Amino acid sequence: MDILIKSFNRPFYLDRCISSIYQNISGNFKIKVLDDGTPKIYLDKIREKHPNVEIRLSENYEKKVVAIAENLVSGKTINGFEIPTKFWYESVKNASEYVIVTEDDVWFTRPINVDELQVQAKKFDINLLKLGWLGNEKDSENLNLRPISKIVLSALPKDLILFPKPLMKAFFLNQYKFFTILYKAGIVDHKTQRKYWSLNSILMGFYKKEYWMDIWKDMDGKVDEKKQLINASLFYRRNKNNPNFISRLKTEAMKTTFQSSATNSYHEYGFDFDVNRFNHLINEAWLKGDFDAMENFPKDFSLDYFKSFVSEKINVSEFEKWVQKFRNQYEEMGCNTK
Repeated sequence: MDILIKSFNRPFYLDRCISSIYQNISGNFKIKVLDDGTPKIYLDKIREKHPNVEIRLSENYEKKVVAIAENLVSGKTINGFEIPTKFWYESVKNASEYVIVTEDDVWFTRPINVDELQVQAKKFDINLLKLGWLGNEKDSENLNLRPISKIVLSALPKDLILFPKPLMKAFFLNQYKFFTILYKAGIVDHKTQRKYWSLNSILMGFYKKEYWMDIWKDMDGKVDEKKQLINASLFYRRNKNNPNFISRLKTEAMKTTFQSSATNSYHEYGFDFDVNRFNHLINEAWLKGDFDAMENFPKDFSLDYFKSFVSEKINVSEFEKWVQKFRNQYEEMGCNTK
């Protein structure tokens, strides 16, 4: 079975992700890194540390490497919204029947056997088995959770409105004021659309690959989350009589970070903190062998550990404010960011 890791310019997290797989995952699996611009010197060290990992490069790899170098010299912005969706799509298309699709800043926290998961997925007709959900029990209130085996729960979404395609698009995009009309009629509220995330998992999904491909079709080089939810809703509408279509582990097995980002694009909070500069400093410390990719595992790197490598080169108080803002954003949604 293939484990695909989407990666960009944070080899210290990629190392952690891969190491966590070898530490926690058993069964027959192959790790494939889908890299979109991590400089060669860092990838060479990943290859040295993890020789059995296959590293594939996106069509824009060289262009992204140049963008990173230019940013370090002149501060020129790295376009974090330019995403290799076609590269990802083709990689999943050519992958195993079931596939884990994750990212470099995500890691496995406890043992799981992928052979066993495949057996369960086939037996119970599971299209998406969630391996993690950010500790968000608030979202669990919108699910009918039911044990179907010793390790898996059916996670049947509650009360999702499933329209035909034209109305599903109108619902998410408020075309023809359709969502507004439903809102005024008291049929939906501002939290309704978020419930559809029960059908998707960008970071922590064990997928039947046809479902992942259907969610990600027609992405056109960007992560269009509303289009993903439209696609997921339409696919689920055709399979809504399957009570196990969406399932999850009884106990979470993955975590991610809330104190790092690949670029400045998604988390510009107005603080005097440059994510790209921070990543470069940690990357270099990791390359020299000074930065331990498994520090504080299975939790995220401790903030003090990060600070010990950057305190003389960046404004640490601004970094701390940035991290707190990042965490608050997800804690307000019910996530556990610690």
